[in-house]
Order: sequence, then C-alpha cells, then structure tokens
Amino acid sequence: MSLLIAGSIATDHLMSFGGKFADSLVVEQLDKLSLSFLVDDLEIRRGGVAPNMTFGLGCLGLTSVLVGAAGEDFADYRSWLERHGVDCSAVHISETRHTARFVCTTDPTGAQIASFYPGAMSEARQIELAPIVARVGEPDFVLIGADDPDGMLRHTQECRQRGYPFIADPSQQLAFSGGELIRDLIEGAAYLFSNEYESHMIEQKTGWSSDDVLDRVGVQVTTLGKDGVRVTGKGLETLVVQAASGVTAIEPTGVGDAFRAGFLGALTWGLGHERACQVGCVLAAYVVETVGTQEYSFTHAEFLARVEESYGAVAAAEIGVHLS
Repeated sequence: MSLLIAGSIATDHLMSFGGKFADSLVVEQLDKLSLSFLVDDLEIRRGGVAPNMTFGLGCLGLTSVLVGAAGEDFADYRSWLERHGVDCSAVHISETRHTARFVCTTDPTGAQIASFYPGAMSEARQIELAPIVARVGEPDFVLIGADDPDGMLRHTQECRQRGYPFIADPSQQLAFSGGELIRDLIEGAAYLFSNEYESHMIEQKTGWSSDDVLDRVGVQVTTLGKDGVRVTGKGLETLVVQAASGVTAIEPTGVGDAFRAGFLGALTWGLGHERACQVGCVLAAYVVETVGTQEYSFTHAEFLARVEESYGAVAAAEIGVHLS
C-alpha cells in the first residue's frame, strides 16, 4: 500500500529591501515604470505543497511518493527529500523548463513585489498515475493538491476511472478556478481538505451548499487556524479538535501542508479521525514555530511528548505504537 502526493514542486526566493517601495514610485510616470532595488538578504527555501507534505510524512517515518513536475535544477532538492524518506522516482523532469519559482521582495511596511514562474509545473498534466501504481502498489490514497489545473483534473479523472481513493485539496488554486473545475476536482473525493475561508469559496463558486458538498465527498476536513480543525461527513458526528497547546507562532507558511501530512500519516496507521487531527495539529505546530516549510526536526520521543501535553497520555500511547 502507498500514499501518492501530487502537487506543485517549487522553490521560494525571498528578499528584503530596507527602504520603502512607495518612495521610489513616481505616480505620474507609472506608464514608464523601471525600478531596481538593492536588497539586504536572500533566502532560498524549499517549497511546493507536495514536497512539504511528503517531507512531513518522512519525519513521521513514512515513505510517500512525490508526484509532480520539476526542472533539471531539481537535483539538490531531490537529494534533500530522499534523505528524508521521500520516493522521488515519479517526479517528471522537464527538458526545457526550470522548477517553479516564487520570487518576492518585501519592504519594512510589508509591501511586496513578487512574481511566480510556473515553469515545469505546467508539465504535471503529462504524468499518468497508473505506471506509478504498478510500481509502488495500490494506493491508500492519492492526494491531489494545488498544481497545474490541467494536471489536477487529469489526476482526479484517472482516480475515478481506475478506482483509486483520492483526496481533493485544491487550496491555492481555488482563487483562480471557476465553479465547473472545482466541482470536477471535488466530486467523489474520499476526503476534501480546505481551510475555513476556502470552504466558503468552494460553496460560493460551485453553487453548492455545505450539505451539497457533503453529498459529494466522503469526509470534509476544515482547518480553523488557532482554533484547530473540524471534521464533518454524512452520518458522522461533527468532530472538532483543538490546536496543539504551547505553540509560539513565528511563520504560518506551510502549516496546512504539515497538518495534512500528519492527518494522512495517522490514517495510514489505521487510526481514527480524532487521532489523525491530533497528529496533524502537532506536526503543524512544528512548522508554525520555524521559518521555512521544511526546516523543522524532532525525535519521535519529542513528538509524543507534545502529543501528551496537548491531548493526554492515552492519545500519546495510541500514537506512540506507530512511531516506535
């Protein structure tokens, strides 16, 4: 059995400018805009929703299969992920495009000038799941995260056709997608992941009510930020699990990806939704306490100590069986 995690693969290039962008703008000359800024620093961070999730699963001792498209510049990133237990053999390498890249400069006021280059991500639509499954075995789940929209649609349709249980996690692509595409990505999913704002966006763009959504998916998992997570489903009693305690929040980027990794890991272990939420919330706590989406680390003993602190000894004991 296996977990296939499909989604964007990207690197983030983050810079800081010491002055204010507004001081360099001449309103009357915006049609001739030509600016250059001397930045103070540069941080290159590993990113993309799919690697973030596979990294988190690796930290829990689980090997997952990364499904996505990258460029020939992916070599160092691949080595990093493989050292953390990720199967990268299914990554499609573009012959002509670089790995997707987010380049952003921020000034002290929080104003940003940014660009996103999709690059090789646009070739995710060329990836077929069946040959991957033939190699790694029938999947427990195929998670289909934010990626090239045509690639997301192809993977969703293939899951339906071949009977692979899939998880819909459109996240960042919701803002750019129309109702028809969103309906196609969600219909028949075993699980639907979103945050609370995204759940309302799904309803607005699809024209579905919350009950309509639950008629079309097995279980809806909605993250609530500092308030934890809510799990709903037809015939299920609504479950709300509080966020992990004792968290010192520094940077939220990648928190949702970490939660999903923990939730999926617990499902793979055969644990129920409550324990899955707890594992996800504790893993998310590590991310929000660090700068960067894959810069955290812990021993299994440290992880279980945080589970016990937040959710009690029984939860830690049941989860600990699988982490030992």
